[in-house]
Amino acid sequence: MSSTAEAKKHAAAAAEELLERMSADAFDAVVILGPGFAEAVTVLGSPDAEVDPASLVGFGPAQEGSTESVHSVWVGAKHVLVFVGRTNFYDGYGPLRVAHAVRTGISTGARTVVLTDTVGTLRTDFQVGQPILVRDHINLMAASPLVGPDFVDLTRAYSQRLRDTAHEADLSLAEGVYGAVRGPQPGTPAELGLLRTAGADLVGSATVLETIAAVEMGAEVLSVSVVGEDALYSGSGPRDTGQLLAVAQYYAQPMGQLLNRFLLRL
Repeated sequence: MSSTAEAKKHAAAAAEELLERMSADAFDAVVILGPGFAEAVTVLGSPDAEVDPASLVGFGPAQEGSTESVHSVWVGAKHVLVFVGRTNFYDGYGPLRVAHAVRTGISTGARTVVLTDTVGTLRTDFQVGQPILVRDHINLMAASPLVGPDFVDLTRAYSQRLRDTAHEADLSLAEGVYGAVRGPQPGTPAELGLLRTAGADLVGSATVLETIAAVEMGAEVLSVSVVGEDALYSGSGPRDTGQLLAVAQYYAQPMGQLLNRFLLRL
């Protein structure tokens, strides 16, 4: 895939395969569950079909040690396409490949995109395990999923309507600005301090490229990040590199319950 137009063609082909294999006419929403959130599917809704994404156009085998799948899930009257696992920019894939799942979901008819991941917090009032709604982002990945003469207005990239609906589902939800870095390393103290000074509340290596692609295709985006660690780590020992994944696994079912309440309100 070398251009936005070509990326969309690949996504349309993958979407056609998915709809046929899942015996579906269209989907209302697409959900991307980041690493560790697989168990969210069990409480998100009622699954009725599953496909291995590696068998679809434009996708590839999962990274070693990770599991990826695509599910057709009913949440009330809403038909939701759920991707378990995501393609990470830091795994060496280009931004077009990173955004392929989102583009595929939108190509099935979905007009709502829900993104999830775990992040580090740059704020002392955000606690580990707390879900945060992304209201804006700072893209320091030095990359975009758009290639060609595409101009996309990101002034309202994260839908106010969807955030309002999420607040109805959980009144305790806070909002924050996502500082996106290439990863996989979270950043040095100086880099993280710069992000905080620039206005970032969270730091992570996901969701932003997918958001840009979704907005370009005319979809609304809700991004929910679960705080997995204090990014401004001040401990004397080495940082626990597995904490983000462990937190995602622990909070997977609460995430599924939150998304269920949100989707039922759409």
